[in-house]
Amino acid sequence: MTAVTYLNNHFIIAMPNLADPYFFHTVIYLCQHNDEGALGIVINRPINMKLGDVFKQMKCPVSSETAPESPVFAGGPMQQERGFVLHNTGGEWDMTLPISESVSLTTSRDVIEAIAVDKGPESYIVALGYAGWGQGQLEQEMLANAWLTCPYSKQILFDTPADSRWQTAAEQIGININQLTIPAGHA
Repeated sequence: MTAVTYLNNHFIIAMPNLADPYFFHTVIYLCQHNDEGALGIVINRPINMKLGDVFKQMKCPVSSETAPESPVFAGGPMQQERGFVLHNTGGEWDMTLPISESVSLTTSRDVIEAIAVDKGPESYIVALGYAGWGQGQLEQEMLANAWLTCPYSKQILFDTPADSRWQTAAEQIGININQLTIPAGHA
């Protein structure tokens, strides 16, 4: 029997031929992957909204000079009305899923309120929605060559400009993603 490898704390990188408009040229950080399915956050799709807009909607007091200008990302097509914060591990938040020793996912309001007053995590990505797969679905997409995988990198997740993350993640595994060709078919 073959051991199953789960991809928690990994990136999946959309292959150039993945035509789904929601996932075209995306990088997704996988937060949870097990025999029941997978959950991830798209980390390279900023939307036309800044974190300051979220603070206003949530009526958060703001004293941070930089946080209001942080981008908000389209984290995926599921539950787009719900906020997800990927951040460096640390702090005590109401609803946090530890993903690794260095990254956590928080869905509670308290982390947003803390970011607004510079008492939140040092590094973070705020996203609306998530990407989800049912049992075996992600594995089937991977067998169909829709995704590449690569290990998590703090630099890619938090420090690389959003518009460079797709290419940079592929380069981390030695691939120039712009030179990949679409398969012509099966003989």
